[in-house]
Amino acid sequence: MRKRLNPLSIMMAAILLFGSCAMAEPASVIEAKVNEAIKQFDKEVKGGEKFLSKVKGYLVFPSVVKGGFVIGGEYGEGALRVNGKTLHYYSMASGSIGFQAGLQKRSVIIAFVSESALKNFIKSDGWEAGVDGAITVVKWGVGKDISSISYEKPIYAFVYGAKGLMYNLTLEGTKFTRIIPQ
Repeated sequence: MRKRLNPLSIMMAAILLFGSCAMAEPASVIEAKVNEAIKQFDKEVKGGEKFLSKVKGYLVFPSVVKGGFVIGGEYGEGALRVNGKTLHYYSMASGSIGFQAGLQKRSVIIAFVSESALKNFIKSDGWEAGVDGAITVVKWGVGKDISSISYEKPIYAFVYGAKGLMYNLTLEGTKFTRIIPQ
């Protein structure tokens, strides 16, 4: 008996394959999107601006698209900021098989609280969450000021601005790769 492939699964695999092989957006476009994503973060997350001013550096991925049905993947491009200035550009990508369904677009900020975590990330040639470093995904309540939280772990992720519906949220196994914009 032949198995039929789900059209959505085929489409997502194609998007991941072609999206990860495509040229990065121009630096000016990535910069503009990163600036908007930071403004949105400051609006949505009480204490966000103060928190980002305290960390050693942070990755901003303004538009990460994740989707799939059993087979899925995600992709986004962004920038690493240190002292408020862009140091390098990165892509984040992952693929997965398992219980998942939906399509979602969201923004992600990954904050490096410790200097050693930031240095290890910058030195790496392709960094994988959960293998090269553990990322703690922050969950905060409405009205809670994140700048007042005590951060003990070296790396934190904030997922915000989600549009769409996706079951199964994780950064485990996500690959971060330095890119050179057009």
